[in-house]
Amino acid sequence: MKITESKLVFHNGDCHYKKVRWKVQAPTSVIAKKFNCFDYFMRGNTHFIVSRQWFELLGDSDQFTITYTFGTHTAKHIFCKFCGITSFYTPWSNLDGIAVTLICLDIGTFSHVEIQNFDGKNWENFYNQNGIALQSKIHSTK
Repeated sequence: MKITESKLVFHNGDCHYKKVRWKVQAPTSVIAKKFNCFDYFMRGNTHFIVSRQWFELLGDSDQFTITYTFGTHTAKHIFCKFCGITSFYTPWSNLDGIAVTLICLDIGTFSHVEIQNFDGKNWENFYNQNGIALQSKIHSTK
């Protein structure tokens, strides 16, 4: 997520069944990434990353989640046990951050959303060249 001059607000998010609910503090204007790698493409995952401290799982949502890992088992893909939606997860690129799935957010709290394509098929090259690892480390000047 590229933090722009827009102010930080709370955005609400949830899964399809609304059993997994959360809120995230983020700007009203964001840049989300759309992946072309197999896993993300199949799930239609378009997301932006925030610092973990800006994310809060609400109520008893934790009891409705299950975690999936693969490969290096570094990324933590969080699914709703009932509907299977990944509304957020811990990305490999930002272990101190949370990637929130754009479609799972109440879009009415955004003033602008830009979607950029992300070359996940060539992950190592893209990761080293685009600065994605900094996304969870950006701090706002409220």
